[in-house]
Amino acid sequence: MLYDWIKAFHVIAIIAWMAGMLYLPRLFVYHSDVPKGSIQSETFKLMERRLLKAIINPAMGLAWILGLILIWQGGWYTSGWLHAKVLLVLILSGVHGFLSKTVKVFAADANVRPAKFYRMINEVPTVLMIGIVILVIVKPF
Repeated sequence: MLYDWIKAFHVIAIIAWMAGMLYLPRLFVYHSDVPKGSIQSETFKLMERRLLKAIINPAMGLAWILGLILIWQGGWYTSGWLHAKVLLVLILSGVHGFLSKTVKVFAADANVRPAKFYRMINEVPTVLMIGIVILVIVKPF
């Protein structure tokens, strides 16, 4: 019974993490097109910081903690599909780190990348999520 509750909150944390990971690069797309120091730029800085600090970071931490508990309680640590999933989650965590750094770059008005770059980056969490969901649901190996 406790396992199911942990799994439910793990999924909720993942949904919140992914929502933020999909929205933050979209904010970067719009932010990169406004003049530095403008009112719009300052608004984007606030939105990006709050999204990262209030939603994305806590959701990632909770997803990791609950996921590790599920691995231990479920005895999944020897499963091949889980090893592949953890690899994809590590990559997703790396993307998270990149996005966190990018929030700081925009906060310092130091962005040099065009909106097109952030449009492409916006697709990376989606591709990783698709792989992760397939591994968890299908358990192909």
